[in-house]
Amino acid sequence: MFYILENLNLPSLSQFFGEINADMANQDLWIVIVAACLMLALHAIAVLVIAATYHGTDRLMTKKRIYGASFVSYFIAILLVIAMHLSEIVIWAYICVALKVFPTNPQTFYFAGEMYTTVGFGNWTLTQNWKILPIIISFSGIFAVSMSGAALYTMMNSLLGHNKVVVPDDGSKL
Repeated sequence: MFYILENLNLPSLSQFFGEINADMANQDLWIVIVAACLMLALHAIAVLVIAATYHGTDRLMTKKRIYGASFVSYFIAILLVIAMHLSEIVIWAYICVALKVFPTNPQTFYFAGEMYTTVGFGNWTLTQNWKILPIIISFSGIFAVSMSGAALYTMMNSLLGHNKVVVPDDGSKL
């Protein structure tokens, strides 16, 4: 196996990324990378806050035996997550507008939304220095949706697990 790799004449990692960096020749790319990292960090914090709020509300409502409130809390959490993803698409659109990636604002918004959701339907013509932009936006969208999905999954498990809880009349657990 290693014999095959030795004969492939592969470039070193520094040479590989050096060639990519020279090909793009874009200093604004670091702004995009930092923005993606910040957005993912803020998304993670927001998802944790939503999940913690849901679980706290769920615990409180379960203690008071108000089970329907847990369903309402879950759907509010879903709406908050959807609003968060839509706002991230708008933020990506604003970043692309500020960097003048496309000539028109609607075109920029459609591009950001398509890349964030990784639909990849349109045929977007990007200049050479922005060829990597779809990869960055797509990865940020994939990771953000993954975080949201994991949080919503734990909330759903909590919600569906209520029928397994048996509480005696005196309030003690079995």
